[in-house]
Amino acid sequence: GETDVLVFHGSTDAPTVDVATPGSMTPLVDNAAYGDYAGYLNLPNADYVLNVTDGTGMTVVRSYEAPLATLGLADSAIVVIASGFLDPSSNNNGEAFGLWVALPEGGDLIELPKAEARIQVIHNSADALAATVDVYLNGNMLIDDFDFRTASSYIDIDAEVENTIDIAPGTSTSVAQSVATVPVTLETGETYVAIANGILSPAGYTPAPAFSLDVFNMGQETSNLTGNTDVLVFHGSTDAPTVDINEAAAGNLVDDASYGDFAGYLELMTNDYIIEVRDMGGSNILFSYSAPLAGLSLTNSAIVVVASGFVDPSVNAAGPSFGLWAAVPGGGALVELPTAFASVKEFNNDMSVFPNPSEGSIQINGIENGSELAITDLTGKIIERRMVNNADVIATDALESGTYLITISYQESISVIKHTVK
Repeated sequence: GETDVLVFHGSTDAPTVDVATPGSMTPLVDNAAYGDYAGYLNLPNADYVLNVTDGTGMTVVRSYEAPLATLGLADSAIVVIASGFLDPSSNNNGEAFGLWVALPEGGDLIELPKAEARIQVIHNSADALAATVDVYLNGNMLIDDFDFRTASSYIDIDAEVENTIDIAPGTSTSVAQSVATVPVTLETGETYVAIANGILSPAGYTPAPAFSLDVFNMGQETSNLTGNTDVLVFHGSTDAPTVDINEAAAGNLVDDASYGDFAGYLELMTNDYIIEVRDMGGSNILFSYSAPLAGLSLTNSAIVVVASGFVDPSVNAAGPSFGLWAAVPGGGALVELPTAFASVKEFNNDMSVFPNPSEGSIQINGIENGSELAITDLTGKIIERRMVNNADVIATDALESGTYLITISYQESISVIKHTVK
């Protein structure tokens, strides 16, 4: 039921190392130098992660997966060899360093895969100085000409080791031109979302929180439940207050989100929603947006919705205005959620539209005579606008099947109802 593992240090330019599993204070292999055998390790047959550390055991140099159970190695005795060069450039451009397995029956050695994690990077820094940036990983170009309000796809990078992410101007030619450096250590097999935020410029922005890379360590590429869309919400607007987020029908979704906060994934049925951004406490609607999850064909996806831009561009270098933007797993330009209605001074809960869903016509009750009616689709396109009175009947037979917003305005009051046409 075990797998016995003989470890051999066979890399000519690698230093003396320890080998340990993540989080363990006791190394499996201690102070192994070139040419050393460590003796057989008697291990339960399982899948492991092996960290190769420096002689102090404190710094992870490389990390590898050792899937002993997956490879069907129960009751076997194998040899794991440190092989190749840490620095091929000074060793005739030879094979790179790795851990390789020899089986009792011989044959080609089996390479142990590097331990990796997946990460999506989202550019949400609205500073004009960061309009287009280059992103470097451990000194090498990771994303070239990365524009504001764009996202990478999910990328595999080394896990367990400390990675260095550098941000440089979009015209950079090397990591030496970095303007911000962020160390990131990720766990094997985990998925992350990293969002670039904040201000690089020395003046012109109020407030001006420093540029940062905010990392969420429980990222998803798909929904947990079939038929849903899971939505990770992030407050990335530097001058926006602490807010609540409501859904017009379902109520409170996010409570007291401040700049830099992740709200965690919302597990939502893939429908079209009206999202209200409210002040802390939820009494006033500040902004409202359409979130057409069904219309955008996001079934079974996990997306990131980012509060982005400035509530008051006039004191923020006339930068981009506040809005909600969505990043999809495949990356690319963020998708702007269309405005459902802007600022609301009063929400009239007495208004009703009957029937809902409708087929042919609707009757509107609970409104003042001389109100203005607007029917818009979920992209914000106005389908119809007219003056109406209480109990007026409105034809809907010319509308295609789908979800619409019916907005009634009277003096300072605005009322909005989500309506479905069969």
